[in-house]
Amino acid sequence: MRSPGQTSLPDLVDIPTLAAHLGVTDRHIRRLVFERRIPFVKWGRLVRFDVDEIGRWIEAASTPSQD
Repeated sequence: MRSPGQTSLPDLVDIPTLAAHLGVTDRHIRRLVFERRIPFVKWGRLVRFDVDEIGRWIEAASTPSQD
């Protein structure tokens, strides 16, 4: 349990976890990172993804339906 005033850290996931969630291959996620088309966090040699930012990225990429 966090004490009052303590900030929370973002939930970070790795490439295989994100790929499985999105239904794509690890290679596809790595290509998106290389092309800087997906928000990511680089920490040394590690690449991680903030789940909140990925959610916003997906929303921004969504196309509204034509009703």
